[in-house]
Amino acid sequence: MKAVLDACVLFPTVLREILLGVAGKGLYEPLWSDRILREWVLATAKLGPLAQVQAEGDATLLRTAFPRACLRDRPEIEARLLLPDPNDVHVLAVAIAGHADAIITFNAADFPRHILAEEGIDRRDPDGFLWQLWSFHPAEVSQVVAAVHATAERMAGAPLSAKSLLKRAKLPRLAKALYPVAP
Repeated sequence: MKAVLDACVLFPTVLREILLGVAGKGLYEPLWSDRILREWVLATAKLGPLAQVQAEGDATLLRTAFPRACLRDRPEIEARLLLPDPNDVHVLAVAIAGHADAIITFNAADFPRHILAEEGIDRRDPDGFLWQLWSFHPAEVSQVVAAVHATAERMAGAPLSAKSLLKRAKLPRLAKALYPVAP
């Protein structure tokens, strides 16, 4: 399965690390463009200049870790597409060019299912997408979540509830599946 990661799912660190961790396990192939990565980096600016510098470094690491993931912008495809927000057309064009099965996004309103279906592409929210991957590959997804949780605790310098961490990352369904009772 190939899935385009929209900028809005790259910005929350915990979510990004889980999505890329399961991709690293071979559960799906991530796709993006330089423009999507730039949008993510620019979104971090609201957290301050250091956050933006960190995101720029992280984007470089993503390009290295997933060299086949970054596709070039496709203005010739963009020219024939219409979405409610013209600023999102490039995401759909990347999905088409990359023969993606889905776009992973929180932005449901700007990616109407009927328009994506005409291109053979599904829109998935990250929680449902990760829950589905977990339902078929529970050990692999659990390992990734445990590693991300451990990193978050190390960075915080204190214990963190794994279930709360996932909920803050907008992954309540995955949190409930992995931690039916709060650890």
